Amino acid sequence: MAVSPPVCDFDAPWHDFALPDTDGQLLTLSQVAGPRGTLVMFICNHCPYVRSILDRIVRDAHALMDQGVGVVAISANDAQAYPEDGPDRMIDLALQNGFRFPYLYDADQAVARAYGAECTPDFFGYSADGRLQYRGRLDASARTAAEPDARRDLYLAMVQIAETGQGPRDQVASMGCSIKWKAA
Repeated sequence: MAVSPPVCDFDAPWHDFALPDTDGQLLTLSQVAGPRGTLVMFICNHCPYVRSILDRIVRDAHALMDQGVGVVAISANDAQAYPEDGPDRMIDLALQNGFRFPYLYDADQAVARAYGAECTPDFFGYSADGRLQYRGRLDASARTAAEPDARRDLYLAMVQIAETGQGPRDQVASMGCSIKWKAA
């Protein structure tokens, strides 16, 4: 079932974390933050919404990194219930798609809860001072990719944030599969 999270709660602070990457090394927010802003993405391996746009996520993430924006992807899905989203499979996905950004695993889901992540993909774009300025979609894609020349909403918003510290006031929410929460 598709989930669409709320759009940006402007100026909400980011949330620190220390999570393992695909090599098992702990990375913190300060290690991945960029001098011109930071993009925190909640993705996973199995979600058809993520899979349909993964090439675009990688393209835009790498372009933003080249402009001084820090980028990190986090998987928070319950890997026991969804083994494809576990750390071993995350390694494969990152290698197969040439991730230059860290792909972290939130095993206890505390980071996803702190951010209020609701779906995959869920994008959180922060200014250099750690204030939320974008929470919207990558582009007009849904369960299938939009046209190749679709407006690059996330990319353009993050460039604006890098240049001005402020995100666009009009944002369209992302859409994706719900985070697979562990049973209480």
